[in-house]
Amino acid sequence: MSTPRPDALGATPLSSVAALVSAPSPVHDAQLTGVTLSSRSVRGGDLYAALPGSRAHGASFAGEALDAGAVAVLTDPDGAVVMDRAGTDAPRVVVPDPRAVLGAVASLVYRTAELPLRIIGITGTNGKTTTAYLVESALRALGHTTGLIGTVETRIREDRIPSVRTTPEAPELHALLAVMAQRGVDTCVMEVSSHALSLHRVDGVRYDVALFTNLSQDHLDFHPSMRDYFLAKASLFTPERARQGVVCVDDEWGRELARTASVPVMTVASGQGVEADCLVSADAADPAAFTLTGPGGTLRLRSALPGDFNRVNTAMAALALLALGTPAGDVERALATDPHVPGRMEAVTLEGAPADLPRVVVDYAHTPEAVAAALRALRPTTTGRLVVVLGAGGDRDRGKRAAMGRAAALSADLVVVTDDNPRSEDPAQIRAAVAAGALAAGSGAEVRDVADRTAAILEAVAAAHGAGPGSTVAVVGKGHETGQEVAGTVHPFDDREQARAALSRLLTSGA
Repeated sequence: MSTPRPDALGATPLSSVAALVSAPSPVHDAQLTGVTLSSRSVRGGDLYAALPGSRAHGASFAGEALDAGAVAVLTDPDGAVVMDRAGTDAPRVVVPDPRAVLGAVASLVYRTAELPLRIIGITGTNGKTTTAYLVESALRALGHTTGLIGTVETRIREDRIPSVRTTPEAPELHALLAVMAQRGVDTCVMEVSSHALSLHRVDGVRYDVALFTNLSQDHLDFHPSMRDYFLAKASLFTPERARQGVVCVDDEWGRELARTASVPVMTVASGQGVEADCLVSADAADPAAFTLTGPGGTLRLRSALPGDFNRVNTAMAALALLALGTPAGDVERALATDPHVPGRMEAVTLEGAPADLPRVVVDYAHTPEAVAAALRALRPTTTGRLVVVLGAGGDRDRGKRAAMGRAAALSADLVVVTDDNPRSEDPAQIRAAVAAGALAAGSGAEVRDVADRTAAILEAVAAAHGAGPGSTVAVVGKGHETGQEVAGTVHPFDDREQARAALSRLLTSGA
């Protein structure tokens, strides 16, 4: 499904775009009603943003875009040369870096600068999706009309669109915000990735509240270093992009952000000895219950999902609601609602199944820290064997693979290493790196290499069942995903469906 566009907003002259980006006035003006950077998504009246790409320049497709209804082109000097050589004559605006101005241009065309829409942005390595669902679910419980943009889906009221990436490109994002406002949405909750911040996807958006969950190794195939990764995240906490922030200071990156942010921030911590405005304190008698104590008093909250990290995610959601002016009592009541976060510590069950089947949980954990946190959350309630199924993605940060294996082996009794999304890489080499990390941990955990992910899940469930009651299987890495990419082809695959099939097989086999 394509990204929806707002109803007629009136036309924006191309000359106004040129003035906004300090470019020479076009020789011929045009009236714009939309913006796109994909020639396949053009609608009549669009400004086509022809950007340089890794394989070809977008200007190579300007002719196709114009044939499809585009009325003007935004490009760089190289793109202008490409158009001239191809004899593509169209009104154009030429700037040195069109991607850097695309957010501002989309905001102008879709008139998003003054929308009656509150926007909450959430960034961090882990916890973005869970926290977004917690906030959005609580807002709905309080009677708000909401929108959601993130890794799993885009939601406009009750309409759902599967997401292609965590944060849409700028033209899609501004179109979505305009549509939300037209459909009566009063608050949008969205995940903000480091890629989006680095690639100007959220330019032109100013968040009412920005949240930072944590930072750990990931995406070093894109960012040159952890410092660059951090700086991308930190750029959200500037007056151009946010009015105020909520920052978890459990890690040193969060503490640095709290010191350097140029907008007011409220800090929160769950660790002892960490200075913060608000503190999370677990209830010794009830693992799901905790208190959040801060300048305004104490909230008594419950985490709908297991684990220390989900108490922190819930606390972050609470502080976001408070920052929007929600009364404390309403925050407590609203966060008691189960948000159902797809693929995040999601229990896979069979209706009417006997109690002696192993517990199976699917989680999106795909960094060393996330794997460790997920298994730590499951260990206290696992009286039998803890089995984990994991792999690592191909064509992504290779430096984290061994560390993921090590994290799994330090907490689990059995590590079943399997394929994740190998993409263009040799799956066996990826598995070998993960397995090497698991074996090097020296924890005594058993490590098995099972290439086929379906077979790996079957083997893990059978092994847990054979170990007796109280065993747990954690299938990590893919979470909500419904496909597996191998050698350029995406095959249908859902960890939750495969886990349910494995449990069913146990029942039918009488094992």
